Amino acid sequence: MLELINVYKDYYIDKKPFHALKNINLFFPKNEFCAILGPSGCGKTTTLNIIGGLDRYTKGDLVIEGKSTKTFNDKDWDNYRNKRIGFVFQSYNLVQHLTILDNVVLSLTIGGMSANERIQKAKKALDDVG
Repeated sequence: MLELINVYKDYYIDKKPFHALKNINLFFPKNEFCAILGPSGCGKTTTLNIIGGLDRYTKGDLVIEGKSTKTFNDKDWDNYRNKRIGFVFQSYNLVQHLTILDNVVLSLTIGGMSANERIQKAKKALDDVG
């Protein structure tokens, strides 16, 4: 379960706040498929960056499995991104000089697995998606 409660996100332009998100309340049940839709500029990417721990909210709370992230430190966010959430970027963000296998293995490098385990897991993932 993941929940955003009264989430605000402000960016500052010339020392003036720009309110990218205002009072966002969302609930994502466990094991459900959800989509965030809307016109350009409505806050979809900002919301996803907050859910993914890539950006911090200004006010409110992001609750993950019943635990508030208000007190998360950098290590907590790193652990969350490493173990709990995955990203598929629109532009793929592949390293051009690496093979597909090497790109997938690279994403597993910070997880503490052995090199052989990373390669086997990457090969299985690539086989699973064809």
